[in-house]
Amino acid sequence: MEEKQEVVVVAIKMDIFRLRWLLLLFPVLGMAQQENANSYKKRVLESTEVDILSSYYEQTGNNASVTGGIGTEQLTDIAPSIVVSIPLNDDDVLSVDVGISTYTSASSSNLNPFDITKTNGGVSGASTGGGGIGGGDDDGEDDDNPGGYTGAIGSPWVASSGASRQDTWGSVSVGYSHSSDDRDQIVSGNVSFAAEFDYISFGFGGGYTRLFNEKNTELSLKGSVFLDSWLPRYPTELDSYLEVNGNLNAGFFTGVDIWDQNGNLTNKSGSNTWNPINGFSLISDKKRNSYAFSVSFSQILGKNTQMSIFADVVRQEGWLSNPMQRVYFADVPNYFIGNPASIPYYTSSQNTEVFMLADDMERLPDNRLKFPIGIRLNHYFNEILTVRTYYRYYFDDWGLRAHTASVELPIKISQNFTLYPSYRYYTQNQIDYFAPFDTHLSTEQYYTSDFDLSKYDAHQYGFGISYTDIFTKFKTWRFGLKSIDLKYNNYQRSTGLKANYFGIGFKFEMD
Repeated sequence: MEEKQEVVVVAIKMDIFRLRWLLLLFPVLGMAQQENANSYKKRVLESTEVDILSSYYEQTGNNASVTGGIGTEQLTDIAPSIVVSIPLNDDDVLSVDVGISTYTSASSSNLNPFDITKTNGGVSGASTGGGGIGGGDDDGEDDDNPGGYTGAIGSPWVASSGASRQDTWGSVSVGYSHSSDDRDQIVSGNVSFAAEFDYISFGFGGGYTRLFNEKNTELSLKGSVFLDSWLPRYPTELDSYLEVNGNLNAGFFTGVDIWDQNGNLTNKSGSNTWNPINGFSLISDKKRNSYAFSVSFSQILGKNTQMSIFADVVRQEGWLSNPMQRVYFADVPNYFIGNPASIPYYTSSQNTEVFMLADDMERLPDNRLKFPIGIRLNHYFNEILTVRTYYRYYFDDWGLRAHTASVELPIKISQNFTLYPSYRYYTQNQIDYFAPFDTHLSTEQYYTSDFDLSKYDAHQYGFGISYTDIFTKFKTWRFGLKSIDLKYNNYQRSTGLKANYFGIGFKFEMD
């Protein structure tokens, strides 16, 4: 959902003169005991540090991309992680970042919305196939099942019980950095690996930082490569269509009725029934590679002000669409599985028993160029208040244009506690290939109904509190507690999506 927000610990002036203070303030104490002050070299990292982080995220909305741009977007995610930074010597630091993310998604569950079957006894559990027969008693009613319908049902507004409802994403990243003796140059590198049930990612990168002008000026160059692969999962009806070679009387479709948009039963052996556009084809290239280059320039403008500017170039190539996401076309008939009585209000949350069969999955170009550029300006007013501002402009060759602006106001209320309220505004237009539910045309080459790629505005309101103990008085085993950070964000999008984020972080330092 756009970029992650940092958990920030504010200490007086150290945030404004971050590297300069780290390098100059503390060595003064050590230098007083050296015969030759110039011979003293401060370690980049004094001792091993451990960050333990955890977050909880929840969202609601009605524009699920898995079901073609309508339907429930309810999602919850719990993401713990641990970051260990180890000084190898005075100049070198090794870091290891391990994280997992466990989510439950109502929309993703509807990759297979037909896991629920309506029977004479009501609603039963998951079915292994379509597994039901349309129709009811002679009078169209029965006592146990008002409406008289039995068989497979589904709805974009109801979460299925399918396996795709839950998943766990895991990642591990290892980084290394080396600082020169004069601390004016930093060379870094990293490798990473991440996986979930339908995606695998391998990445590596490196960077170079140079400080000038008595460390008041900083220039950084970074590059990264991600070599990813899909383990594709497709909407059930599309995948099943291929499995049975288009025979709608076999496999999943055995005993399953297909209805037209007027609620009439179709002849599955005839021509006037459902079939996906062009017979549906699978992913031809399961790779998704990304290459990024970043440059940033930071300058201390005065005693209390720091500015930085940055620019990135990102190129992606391979399969850039999501095979889980359905698309519907306005110029072809609509067909359904489930209770035909629910068809007239399909796009309403009143519909709990019928699902529209996909015309195709999302298809987008196999390459993309992204260009984000931005600026940060931080000003230290006094020992109580610091202002941090941020602006970014983004554009790409898919037609997307976006603006991001944010402000954070760290307020130091005591020696140990800092409050940091924040606000973030985001706006974007839609990409060239987006259209809402059931409005694309089958003659188009590329199409998506993913509202993340639509036009919208978003507001994010945040509040955090940080506890810092530079003397690490609280001890646990061999580690002293250095800081605690708590954060809450409320996110609201003009499309109706709403989200809440809760985060907590602990930083420990080894004695």
